[in-house]
Amino acid sequence: MRNATSNADYAEAPADVVTKSPAGSQTLLRGLDVIEAVVDGPIPLAQLAERLGLTRSTTHRLATALIDRQYLTFTPRTGYHFGPKLLELGFRAQQQTDVVQVARAHLEALAAATEDTVHLGVRDGDRALYLDKIPGRRRVEISSRVGDRHPLTSTGLGKALLLDEPPARWGALFDADHEAGAQRVDFARWEDRMRGYVEQGRSYDLEENEDLIRCVAAPIRGADGRIVAAISVSSAAQYMADERMAALSAEVRGTADAVSHDLGWSGRAGPPGK
Repeated sequence: MRNATSNADYAEAPADVVTKSPAGSQTLLRGLDVIEAVVDGPIPLAQLAERLGLTRSTTHRLATALIDRQYLTFTPRTGYHFGPKLLELGFRAQQQTDVVQVARAHLEALAAATEDTVHLGVRDGDRALYLDKIPGRRRVEISSRVGDRHPLTSTGLGKALLLDEPPARWGALFDADHEAGAQRVDFARWEDRMRGYVEQGRSYDLEENEDLIRCVAAPIRGADGRIVAAISVSSAAQYMADERMAALSAEVRGTADAVSHDLGWSGRAGPPGK
């Protein structure tokens, strides 16, 4: 059921203005400005008008039209806030967003620029599930395939998926991966590297998952800022000296951020708990 505005608010504009449907591109853009101005929570009419730089009468007219279409609701003494239509559209948009489709052009560009193999993957329980792979131009054989599930703690892509995970959880995941057959490495050294990866916003695979193969990876974030996927650039160790991996880091992070923005991430909010 829609919330109604108070009588005082409706007194801001004549009755014929309240019921009139806004028209024209300028009104449309102003209506979108109203929606964006409400993003931080309930806001009263006077404050909303001030934020938009509009009169209270014009602001009220725009907000009322949005209430009629359920894009906004109004609660007395608190103000305007998002309505059920926005929740519905947000849910549908999320359902329709295919990370593979959204990321594909970005991955192709990254593969062309680096000449190395590029992967896209998501977390599937306690494993990294590979959803896409673009082979590089170098004569390097990477054994991964789309549909493969790899350890989180020994692949660069898997570590990127863990960058927001509480460090207290790292040990259990590390032990589970090694019990399942991952290469044995020193946990203290691995943990120290992971803390550095968190600070840098990217991760490395230093021949931990496959002999003579190294990679640089970075997380992809959804609209809410949470990690939803990750990408990696992989190649033979001979092409992945420490200096090149450091140089690739900005490019890989930049590509991951571009995909994140296409998924609705604003870049303003950090990961949960940060």
